[in-house]
Amino acid sequence: MATTVENMAAREWKPADYASDQDVRWCPGCGDYAILAQAKKALAAAGVEPDRITWVSGIGCSSRFPYYVSTYGIHGIHGRAPAIATGLKIARPDITVWVATGDGDGLSIGGNHFMHAMRRNADIKIVLFNNRIYGLTKGQISPTSEKGKRTVSTPYGSVEPPIHPVSAALGCGATFVARTVDMNVKHLGEVLERAARHKGTAFVEIYQNCNIFNDGAFKYASDKAERDEHTLVLEQGKPMLFGVDKKKGIRMTANMQPEIVTLGENGVTVADVVVHDERADNPGIAFMLSQMAYPDFPEPIGVFRAVELPTYESLLEEQIAAVRAKKGPGDLAQLLRGNDTWEVA
Repeated sequence: MATTVENMAAREWKPADYASDQDVRWCPGCGDYAILAQAKKALAAAGVEPDRITWVSGIGCSSRFPYYVSTYGIHGIHGRAPAIATGLKIARPDITVWVATGDGDGLSIGGNHFMHAMRRNADIKIVLFNNRIYGLTKGQISPTSEKGKRTVSTPYGSVEPPIHPVSAALGCGATFVARTVDMNVKHLGEVLERAARHKGTAFVEIYQNCNIFNDGAFKYASDKAERDEHTLVLEQGKPMLFGVDKKKGIRMTANMQPEIVTLGENGVTVADVVVHDERADNPGIAFMLSQMAYPDFPEPIGVFRAVELPTYESLLEEQIAAVRAKKGPGDLAQLLRGNDTWEVA
């Protein structure tokens, strides 16, 4: 890119500035198109310079993402994108690092790397496209597929319970955890912009429709005629109300279980409804929300948790500085000639 530092600093970025010259090759009607469009808008709104961004991916439909944005990109190997992204952030803390992954890539072979990225809190953004199916390999169950799912790999129905990605992220201590829906483009854009501005690991699960192998999996959350009744939009400091007329809410029972109540029935008022606090030190309520699932409950979308904690790379830099202050600069040659050697006879 032929942009100088001065030009970049003075420039107002637009979504088109993040578009590459590559033909976007996802299936017609795929939810990935909406994610790409809103990601470019979020980057522009956050004012992140394209020359200072790297997108990292693994394997899968979602992992074509780096080709479609005019930034630096790494198309990595299956499931390892969070590890690559963490290493890049440590080496170049001045770079904004994003990960594009899917429910198979990120939570199956990549589950270990996903877990450690969450707990370390490196300043990277992980966007997980969840379509509850293996799309690129033609329709097998994924870690997020619902129990009983019939596919080419489970012709009699899956006997496995699904992983809840938001629960996994919260359980590993992620500092920013959110969920959104591909077809709810306004909400999608707002969540991605907040992730872009977060300092630390930001995890965003996106319900994404695979219209070829799992069409309509999230119809209850994406269809305008249904979503008000079946999703709970989380807003900081506001009561957890849902429904077309916002007359339904979530209340905690005496044994700390969520239940659906209706305002005006049996003396229920808005004061009985749980108020959302994404900044709570204890993520217990956020974890409870992550377990609420359709059709028994409205599924929460929005930011579950957003707290500020020291980042992994900043702690490493502090440690290195402290050791250098105590022992002086390192000497690679001396290290190689050190006493930790042995001879094999």
